[in-house]
Amino acid sequence: MLKLIELTKVFGTRRALDGVTLEVADGEFVGIIGRSGAGKSTLIRSINRLHEPTSGKILFDGIDVMALKGRALRQWRADCAMIFQQFNLAGRMDVLTNVLVGRLQKRSTLPTLFKLFSAEERAAAVATLARFDLAEAALQRAETLSGGQQQRVAIARALMQEPKLILADEPIASLDPKNSEAVMDALAEVNKREGITILCNLHDLDIAAEYCGRIIGMEKGKIVFDGPPAALDRETRQRIYGQDLKAA
Repeated sequence: MLKLIELTKVFGTRRALDGVTLEVADGEFVGIIGRSGAGKSTLIRSINRLHEPTSGKILFDGIDVMALKGRALRQWRADCAMIFQQFNLAGRMDVLTNVLVGRLQKRSTLPTLFKLFSAEERAAAVATLARFDLAEAALQRAETLSGGQQQRVAIARALMQEPKLILADEPIASLDPKNSEAVMDALAEVNKREGITILCNLHDLDIAAEYCGRIIGMEKGKIVFDGPPAALDRETRQRIYGQDLKAA
């Protein structure tokens, strides 16, 4: 279980997170919604400690994440894989190697730099790509793929980390509807098949309602809604999105 207690992050005079308290059970698929600047990305990146929280606690299966340093912190970042809006792939590197980079925390850096992966690792990477209909693209340069394909490669790379938690930060924000659906289908398949907990920042309310069993609504760094999609009434949506409600 992931547990956040009074998590706060301050940038200068702005409280990007303001006392967030939250529990997420193993295997949940949680959508986090809100306007730009509501604190969604800060929340995701604070859990991963890409942003260092100003105060509060992060607990995962009883482990105090805030106390982790060095190798233990690197292991935590492997355990909670990040998927970014802009994919974060090495464009000139082939797709297979991009996926195999997910094994970096499981092995030393030097063999990785020289692409010295075992036959078992390569087979696992190809099998993971095949799950997302990308096996035939394994030897293509990542930059030759569409945005939706690149995001699915990023999901495959995350799975190679053998994570306990996936943090997806606006994974479909730059994609068209067809590719958005393919990416969300891939995340849903991972959640169902592996039982991996997923926290996913989303802007589109319909997509959040379709794929996520639980919705967290944020406004000005605070959680203002926590429940199933069906309980998200118009008044609450208006509070979360304000004038942006129609676009959302």
